[in-house]
Amino acid sequence: MTNNGSPGRPTGNEPLGSAELEELCAIIYARTGMVFGESKRYYIERRITDLMEASGAASVRAYVAMLKDDPRAVEPLINSFTVNETYFYREEHQLACLSRSILPDIIRTKKPGDRIRIWSMPCSSGEEPYSIAIWLLENWALVDAYNVEIIGSDIDTAILKQAAEAVYSQRSLSRLPDAVVRRYFEPEQDLPRRLIGDLRESVSFVKANLVDRASLSSLGKFDVIFCRNLLIYFDDAARETAVDNLHDFLAPGGYICLGHTESMTRISGLFEAARFPDAIVYRRAGGA
Repeated sequence: MTNNGSPGRPTGNEPLGSAELEELCAIIYARTGMVFGESKRYYIERRITDLMEASGAASVRAYVAMLKDDPRAVEPLINSFTVNETYFYREEHQLACLSRSILPDIIRTKKPGDRIRIWSMPCSSGEEPYSIAIWLLENWALVDAYNVEIIGSDIDTAILKQAAEAVYSQRSLSRLPDAVVRRYFEPEQDLPRRLIGDLRESVSFVKANLVDRASLSSLGKFDVIFCRNLLIYFDDAARETAVDNLHDFLAPGGYICLGHTESMTRISGLFEAARFPDAIVYRRAGGA
């Protein structure tokens, strides 16, 4: 393998040449907004080898041609390039901020029984949106006074199926207190553990792409959006599109939570920083 633009390790019956690498990266970018290039050659080669074998393509060139001719062939490609690093109660301080500061502010303009909509994306295998549901049951006394709707979305169709199944390993559960695991997961002698039915039904999962507005059109407005560790994978153009969509699908006065390395104030003037005791989050500017 080389990283200087020359063909790398063999993929199928030919090496992954610079032209094919560029075309593959362009397809991934067009569908996801995620930027890959020569520096990610080894990462790409490993995934393309398996995808080619599964598709029956005889060469890299034939596989690229298949991606261009058959939109159905692109879905496994996109699924293989998404990053699904997650576990329950990840960045717990933001969950604390949700129950102690964000929701108390949001319900100032709502009455008991009103709907509160929370969007988790990318939701990966479901740990994040289910964490929100568990946290609110455990830590927000008013959870039953409002109609809380939690939506999880991702562009990876395979991972969405895993999320709906809600079966988790010890690694996913490692941050949860034992009492919480016992309350919200089906009793099992061994791992993995499955989330109880009531909680599985409390979260809806949909395929959506933050840089493709058409895929978001049916989602409606949200009071809170968790969009953590996604914008870092975009270039400036894709990031601007993503942020515009986040703004448009966030209700006036709504909040967005980003990953700990991300800062909305460096990206857009559409949001203002909200500094709460537990976390710094972002509020849709101009909203009341």
